[in-house]
Order: sequence, then C-alpha cells, then structure tokens
Amino acid sequence: MDGPDAGYDCGFLDDVVDDGRVSFDVSRREQYAGDASPHEPRTPDAVVWPTDAEGVSRVLAAANERQVPVTPWSGGSSLEGNPIPVAGGIVLSTYEMESIEVRADDLQATVGPGVVYDDLNETLARDGLRFPPGISSGDVATIGGMIANNASGFNAVRYGETRDHVRRLEVVLPDGRIMECGGDVVKTSAGYSLKDLFVGSEGTLGIITEATLGLDGIPEHRRAALVTFPTERDASEAVSEVVRFGVRPGAIEYISEGTIELIDEYADDLSLTAAPTLIVELHGNNEGVDEDVAFVRSICEDNGALGWESAAGDDREDIWRARRETYDAVRNYQEDLAPAIVGDVVVPISRYPDIVEALGEASADLDIFCPAVGHAGDGNLHYTPLVDADDEDAVDRALELNDRIVKRAIDVGGTATGEHGVGIGKRKFMEREHGAAVDLMREIKATMDPNGIMNPGKVIPDSNE
Repeated sequence: MDGPDAGYDCGFLDDVVDDGRVSFDVSRREQYAGDASPHEPRTPDAVVWPTDAEGVSRVLAAANERQVPVTPWSGGSSLEGNPIPVAGGIVLSTYEMESIEVRADDLQATVGPGVVYDDLNETLARDGLRFPPGISSGDVATIGGMIANNASGFNAVRYGETRDHVRRLEVVLPDGRIMECGGDVVKTSAGYSLKDLFVGSEGTLGIITEATLGLDGIPEHRRAALVTFPTERDASEAVSEVVRFGVRPGAIEYISEGTIELIDEYADDLSLTAAPTLIVELHGNNEGVDEDVAFVRSICEDNGALGWESAAGDDREDIWRARRETYDAVRNYQEDLAPAIVGDVVVPISRYPDIVEALGEASADLDIFCPAVGHAGDGNLHYTPLVDADDEDAVDRALELNDRIVKRAIDVGGTATGEHGVGIGKRKFMEREHGAAVDLMREIKATMDPNGIMNPGKVIPDSNE
C-alpha cells in the first residue's frame, strides 16, 4: 500500500479462495462499506465469503503474510461502525456459514456464524427451546456478530447477555490457525477461559467460524403490561425498585415521553398516551407468574403509575408494538433529521433514574431533541440525538451530549457500551473506563495479531489518542 487511500493489491485471493468466492467489483465492495451506524463508510479492496473454517484459514494466513487488513462481516446491523473496513483491505463475510445442529437433550445448539438470530429461534421453537438474549435487530443480526459484540437486548435482565450462553467457539486466528475454545458443558475450571476473550472482541483477535450455545426453554406463561408514569424519574425509580426487590422480569423496557409521541405519530393506530412508559413482561412455568404481576403492579402504583394495560399470550404483541416501532419512528420523524449517534450506556440499577434525568438535562441544555429507550432492567439506556447532518453546530452539540452521558455513566460505575460494542465511536472512552487495563488489552492484541491485520481501528485506542 503506497498511501492511506491507495488501496491494497488483493489479487492473491484468486489463488486462495475456493469456487471464485471473491469479488473485486466496485458495486459488490460498496455493499460492505458501511453498517447501520452514522459512521463514515469505507469501501474495501476485496470481499470474500468462505463457507468453512478451512476457507477462512487460508484467507487469513495469506493476508497476514502480506500484512493486508481483514475486517469480519456478518449481518451489517452494527451501530458503532464495528464492521466498517476503515483501513481498506479485505472484508471477510461469514454470512453463508449457516449450519444449525440442535441437541435438545443437552439444551445446546452448534451453529455457524452466519445464522440469523430469528431464524435460529424459529428452528429451536420446534423443540420448545430458544436462544434468549432478545435483540431488536433479530431479523438481520447473525450469531457471529452477536458473539463478536456480546450483544443482548430485551430479555437480558432475566436471561443474560450472549456471553452467558456461549459454551464453545471454533476460531481462526490471524495467522490461519484454527482453535477450539471452551467445551460442550455448562461449566469448567480447566485453565484460562479463552472463549471469553473472543466474545466481545469485535473481530480484532480472530474470526468465529462455529459456536455451541446454551439454550433455554420457552416459558409456558408470559404476561406483559404497558405502564405510564407522570415523570421520567417516576418511571425509572419503578424500574430500580422492581429489580432491587428481587423480581426477575423477562423484560422491562423504558420509553421516554418524547419517544412515545414519535411512535404515536408514526403508528397512529396504537393511540398511546404521551407519558414516560414502561413495558414489563413476566415469565414463568406455573401460575405463580400472576403473583409477580401483582407485585410489580404494586411497585409501579407506589411510584405514581397513571395507567396499567396488560395482556397475555399472543396479545402481548399489541403491547410490544410500542417498543418495536421505535427504530422506524425515530428514523422517519423528519426527513431532514437523522441520528448523530446511537447511545448505549449502562449504569448500576440504583443510578438508572440519575442517568435518565441527566440525559433530559443535557438534551435541554444543548437544545437537541433526543428520543430515548432502554433495556431498563439491566441499567441500559439508548438515546438518539436527532440533527440535520449538514448543520455542523447541531452535530457538535449532539456529540457533546453523548460525551456528557457516557462520561457520567462511567463515573458512576457504568460502561460506555452495554451491547453495541466499542467499534469506532467508543474507543476514546476506553481509557476512562478501563484505565491501565487498556495497556494489557494492547499487549494481548499485539501477541495474537502482531501484524495488526484484524479489524484495525476498532476497540482499542492508539497509544497516542
């Protein structure tokens, strides 16, 4: 490579990739230039799509020998620029590695990284099982991407994040070695947990080519409620109390009043009340779930709940529509406005009311309209400051809002990202969150990827940043 924009000569891939599974066509390469985030796209020099670990191994070994960057790609639904090939080089798509082997008796499934989340759960449902983290982009996101970002969502408050379900990984290292990490068991005390090193590494240490996942049964009884409150603090205080008093909801989602107004305008058949709102879902395999419902309702009423609309069985989807319409409602609010960033902080549950309040204060202070939702039960808050991308001052104010909220979250013991990953946008907060441990991360990266070919420009900030 003769300069930062000169591009890499990837012609060697013709001799490495089976069955012509490589493309140098501009139109094909441009499909892999950007993800679902606002981050600037970058067109790679080549795209390859192997079908097995051996194919991935050959590509990585050849690229490593020539010091050509390789960026893994799965569903492209990332929100922090995680799969954007910022250094050019090769995009390696695992999307066609989509095998599924279900072992229902062991509550496990072994899957390829290209399996789409919703497709996996459709297959598992035949045996009364599911992979439960629950993500909003489940119709697009793949298992490989979920593991790489340690994704989670609606159901994490009860069932945990992706990491909690990964039993074994097959991973290809930057030099082409194929490694097995972990095993097909629930627990082990045998040595370092290398599989956990790759979960959440965002493709910076290697490429996942197969995963064994632990599964849960589909709960027999599910109850949902849509609850409105007079203030944002009342709603978030109710969340904190539900969790602190020992209830384990299947999901508990927060939606700000401004976001409810957007959703109601976008999907006018919902007829929502313009107020801070929680969606609570409770799961169980016996009728005891009704006792949990009554207890949660009493907590909400003690915190000033204005309304409680409940449903069971398939009717729950009518309540969940208010949450599922959020993304489209925000994106379609005004033609000239778009999200400047997609926030993703997590705080200790007792501080959830504080971070919700801090977001409202920052939004007012900086004069930025900022819809917000959150997987509130595990302290996760998402926010999308909307701006005219051509208004530099507005963009700067939106970024300042994000800086304030992320720093506030970290300073109260939280994190810059709960599920979207570090990618490009959160690198600058890594030192604040992890301190000297970032140096150890750099050492691990240098040991495993000495030529720096794996997804460069992501996760770990440069030492001079």
